[in-house]
Amino acid sequence: MLLYLSKRIARSFLTLIIILTVVFCLLRLMPIEGYFQNFDKMTPQQIEVGLKEMGLSDPLPLQIVHFFQKLLHGDLGTSRIYRSNVPVSDILADKVPVSIKLGIWSMVVSLLVGLPMGALMARYQYRWFDRIGTFFIVCIQAVPAAVYFLYIQLYGTQLFHVGLLFQIDDPNYWILPVISMSLGNIAFYGMWLRRYMIDESNKDYVRLAKAKGLSEGNVMFKHIFRNAFVPLAQYIPTAFLNTVIGSIYIESLYSIPGMGGLLVTVIKKHDNAMVQGIVLLYACVGVLGLLLGDLMMVMLDPRISLGKKAGDR
Repeated sequence: MLLYLSKRIARSFLTLIIILTVVFCLLRLMPIEGYFQNFDKMTPQQIEVGLKEMGLSDPLPLQIVHFFQKLLHGDLGTSRIYRSNVPVSDILADKVPVSIKLGIWSMVVSLLVGLPMGALMARYQYRWFDRIGTFFIVCIQAVPAAVYFLYIQLYGTQLFHVGLLFQIDDPNYWILPVISMSLGNIAFYGMWLRRYMIDESNKDYVRLAKAKGLSEGNVMFKHIFRNAFVPLAQYIPTAFLNTVIGSIYIESLYSIPGMGGLLVTVIKKHDNAMVQGIVLLYACVGVLGLLLGDLMMVMLDPRISLGKKAGDR
């Protein structure tokens, strides 16, 4: 297991280094206006002095080395436009906790609703509950999310007596964003768990368990559910971490001061330091999600060999 973890962590670090290096180089090809708040009012001499102070006059390989040296000390750079002369790490520290709280509650609701829904749909296949669940899944996947998000906001604000401007200290203001962010994952977990459980129900070990006299409900939830959940488990860490980062549309719709929409905003403002820091955060989330997904599968199913899995990849 230690060998597998060391290989995966090493590959993860290599992936992050490659991603950050590519992004760093691409940003250096962008116009230099992204490093100055009042570029139009600056003289060429002032621009040259500013670039030299930021180390952007050095050769590109040397800039990359300096960037990773600062990164090892926790320095993600300084925002020049989004928030003038404010460290990127301080800006992210204000916004990430809000998205973490929203993401945690959304994933809890998704798992508590989506998994039982999928299991019951498989248990009562082609009956009324299965048909209702299938109708819900089709609606969530077929209807554009922006449409039902707007309806949830329109009628939900009246139902819960909340305003359109988000108030972080009032629990009632969290209900609608959490529900909105949960719907997609509820449909995803319900659909795939139903499919995996139906596939498992046709296998020989299920027939053997029923032949031994075990009840259908016992076989369904104690044996089939466990085996069907294993392939689904690998997506949960990635989905959770992506949800924690936040939804661009949801956080913009409810004016939530989180991570959602921040990357788009800083790209529009040409704040290159902020773009770099956010890309690092997203890259870490993606790599960590893949690693945790594999580990969760191994923990849930002892038949999966770490050695073989590491060698196959």
